[in-house]
Amino acid sequence: MVKVLVAGFKGRMGNTTVQMVLEHADFELVAVYDPMASEKNLNENPAYAQTDVPVFNQLVDIDTKAEVWVDFTRPDSVFENAQYALQHGISPVIGTTGLQDDQVIQLQALAKQKGVGGLIAPNFGISAVLLMQFAQKAAQYLPDVEIIEMHHDNKLDAPSGTAINTAKMIAEVRQAHKQGHPEEKETLAGARGADYEGMRIHAVRLPGYVAHEQVLFGGKGEALTIRQDSFDRISFMSGVAVAIEKIRAYQELMVGLENLL
Repeated sequence: MVKVLVAGFKGRMGNTTVQMVLEHADFELVAVYDPMASEKNLNENPAYAQTDVPVFNQLVDIDTKAEVWVDFTRPDSVFENAQYALQHGISPVIGTTGLQDDQVIQLQALAKQKGVGGLIAPNFGISAVLLMQFAQKAAQYLPDVEIIEMHHDNKLDAPSGTAINTAKMIAEVRQAHKQGHPEEKETLAGARGADYEGMRIHAVRLPGYVAHEQVLFGGKGEALTIRQDSFDRISFMSGVAVAIEKIRAYQELMVGLENLL
């Protein structure tokens, strides 16, 4: 049984993760953490009345035998959470987006120092991982590309971690260059979206959406669109489960679920 702590259990992704861990035959939920929590035990929530699991709302109070820390918290707290997990020998599985490149480097150094495996996954959906791989392949032949990501209107960061990671993977095989007319001008600021090495990234935030991405390629006389849709948060749980199962076998912090597949 893999002993799991879920951070951010009050949020939608965190709550879905709690349910998945409780239902998984090989996982044991040993603690949950959320700064917004007021209860002391998960069984104070009617939905988990039969579940005896301690609740923590401050890092300094956490007392657990967890082996894996699953994080679906906030961009402004995930770095501190990951540091805490690594320093205490707990393998972090991070789904929270918003980590800066320098923070990832620091966490990787700490993981190496402690000999603890960890994963930062911009997206746990298998279809999203495939989209990024397909897009990288396509960019070798169609280097003019724009990315549109669409999420629910409660998402805090823009663009999404998946969109940024898609752009990074494409940039590995594509020479940076400016797209569109060389003299184009925005008559409304931001109309062309964010610029990543000449690629444009557009972020949509609307109620009713969950997580969706399109990568649009254009060439002379042809176009290619690669699209991925996550209609329910349960779609991410197979990837989270894979990460929980496998991450303790590693001694480094990796970026991207594809490293475990």
